[in-house]
Amino acid sequence: MRINGVEIVDTFAEAFGMWGARFCVTAENSRWLDAAARSVTGFATSVIGCGCEAGIERYLDISETPDGRPGVHVLLFTPSKKNMGKQLVGRIGQAVMTCPTTACFDALEGSERVPVGAGLRYFGDTFQVSKMLEGKRYWRVPVMEGEFLVSDSFGMQKGVGGGNFLIIGKDAASVLRAAEAAVDALESLHGIILPFPGGVVRSGSQVGSR
Repeated sequence: MRINGVEIVDTFAEAFGMWGARFCVTAENSRWLDAAARSVTGFATSVIGCGCEAGIERYLDISETPDGRPGVHVLLFTPSKKNMGKQLVGRIGQAVMTCPTTACFDALEGSERVPVGAGLRYFGDTFQVSKMLEGKRYWRVPVMEGEFLVSDSFGMQKGVGGGNFLIIGKDAASVLRAAEAAVDALESLHGIILPFPGGVVRSGSQVGSR
């Protein structure tokens, strides 16, 4: 198959079952939103060494966020349901709650739930407050500049990890340009993330390697 002069060989693509969660991070302005988004998705390129795979799905308009502030959707994937809670509580607690002005909301409805705010609330040292809004529970956790608002539990559902393809060219420069173009096209899609640096991995795992 050739498209725009590029040969495409239909061979295989790595894919494996995962559990996924989506959450919304909001902040007072883009500076602190970017800081929180970068931190919570850091060191999350592969479940092999990072425990999860996470990335920014898309930035949100203020009309799309629960509190009317700048926001971002983050997707996080783990190999098992058991590990999802640990990753969410650890990353949101250390990378979102610590960031000035942020709030964090569940953004994936589903019957499979994992407690997140229910665990992070203990940081409030008995001064935290529970609130029910439209049938959903939130926690207001006191911090030094106000409060951190977080959903009590987060939804999760089955997903797919992998979906890679190889780009082969005459030299590194041309392959890099092709990879950058692919990333630019994929970043316009919703429901996916590109967790490796810049969306590209140069050290692919060898099947059956030692």
